[in-house]
Amino acid sequence: MGKVSVIILTKDEEDNIADCIHSASWADEVIVLDSGSTDRTVEIAGGMGARIFTHPFRNYAEQRNVALGLAQTEWVFFVDADERVTPELAEEIKQVIEDENYVGWWVPRQNYIAGKWIRYGGWYPDYQLRLLQPDKAHYDPVWEVHEIVILDGKAGYLRHHLIHYNYRDWREFVTRQKNYAPLEAGVLEKRGIHPKPWSPISMPVREFYRRYVTLKGYRDGFHGLLLATLMAFYTMYVYTLLLSKTAVKGK
Repeated sequence: MGKVSVIILTKDEEDNIADCIHSASWADEVIVLDSGSTDRTVEIAGGMGARIFTHPFRNYAEQRNVALGLAQTEWVFFVDADERVTPELAEEIKQVIEDENYVGWWVPRQNYIAGKWIRYGGWYPDYQLRLLQPDKAHYDPVWEVHEIVILDGKAGYLRHHLIHYNYRDWREFVTRQKNYAPLEAGVLEKRGIHPKPWSPISMPVREFYRRYVTLKGYRDGFHGLLLATLMAFYTMYVYTLLLSKTAVKGK
């Protein structure tokens, strides 16, 4: 039978790491790749039997590529520290890795934001390509955030959910989006995206409409409205940074 390594990328996750590792107890090994935690993350993870490695964080794609090389099993399943693997998902994973037709599997996520499961606005089912054969997969280095897997083979779709407690409150949501924005602006620049002077205005409007109307974010009530608004501001910030990058290069 195939074996699975659960891999968790961490940085100051002492509030999450124990529950995350506990939910991964079905795996053949748990690997924690830490990027310099200053809290008890590494201590807690080591005490629960995880294999601990460290690597300085440059971007998400590089960190995941480093992690792929650490596994000693035929399969890896990436789980973020704020995610939880349900028993149903664990059992499904054990079954599908015996299917030789696939070298990767997409898993649907239930995203809980500020205490609410968000069903619309593009937040569900939020499929992530997380179950991989490490010798058949790598992450595209251009996509430094919101990573893209390049897979040498076919990928299937799992039925059971990965639970994601990704933002405990709105302050955390805003803080993390601010951290993502420079990375995303860099990705767009590498892809040759050339913004217009009005892009920091037009793109946020399009994003709000997409989230709130096209993807029916309004069905999530106040949460849906606020998320669409915050994602519009995030888009404005990304394109403002991108415009500033291209303006400097144009001088």
